[in-house]
Parts: sequence; structure tokens; C-alpha cells
Amino acid sequence: MTMKSRNHPVTRRFAGLAVWALCGAALAEGGRPAVPLLPRYVQECAACHVAYPPGMLPAASWERLMKTLPQHFGNDASLDAATQRDLSRWLQANAGGGAPPPQDRITRSAWFVREHNEIPAAVWQRPAIRQASNCAACHTRADQGDFNEHTVRIPR
Repeated sequence: MTMKSRNHPVTRRFAGLAVWALCGAALAEGGRPAVPLLPRYVQECAACHVAYPPGMLPAASWERLMKTLPQHFGNDASLDAATQRDLSRWLQANAGGGAPPPQDRITRSAWFVREHNEIPAAVWQRPAIRQASNCAACHTRADQGDFNEHTVRIPR
């Protein structure tokens, strides 16, 4: 490649997009690097729902959620004090940025609404999906913390 072709606007734009795509694959929502999920977090939280990556909510939301586990969205998700303390610290250290969403619900966050705005309301009502928080219904690798749109399969 010549110096002239390397500095061509199209070449520079393509190179920039390639870097953005590669880096973006390793970033969680809010621009923070994706972190491996803590095994204890997966054990405790994925027993009932997807173990959401900590970058999906800001620290203030995780703090409130962890303090209200006995009333966790209508369920008692209480943990022993040591586990609650350890998971709280890990969630705080790896939380995303931005403003807390209404009711600290991931599905009400600005980025979630933006990413799912093309989904018709009827799709959320399908028996295999039932609700927006059932990420694994469409995101085939949600259990691995991977929400890449290229692996989405919307059930009929």
C-alpha cells in the first residue's frame, strides 16, 4: 500500500471502523471493558435469570439492588452477608456509567431502549420471550455475557 492510498479518506475511514469494531467487541455497555463474570455472581444470580454483566447498570443502581435483595422485583433473593458484600464490591468496581434507569431496570435504560426500539410490542409477548428481561430468549450467548446483535435469534 502506498502512502497516498493509506491517507485516502475511504482507507482511513475503513481503518477507523475496523479498530472501532474490534475494540467495541471487548466493551460492555457504557464503554467500559467487559469483565469476566465472577463465578459466585453467576452461581447466585443466574439461578433465576441471566447473570447480567455489571457494565449494564451504573454503580448507584447496583448498590440499591444489592441492598434490596429481599424484595428483588417481587422475589426474595437474599444472600448471606459475606456473599452480599463480595458481590456488591465486585458490581461496584465493574459497573457501567450513566444515569440510573427508572426503577434500576436494565430494560428501562436509555441504551436498552435505543438498541431494542425496532422490536414490535407483539414480539415481547411471544411465549418463548414473555418479557424484555428474558435476554436469553433472543441473545443466544447471553449466558456468556455476549449480547452481540449478530448472534440474535428471535423466536417465532
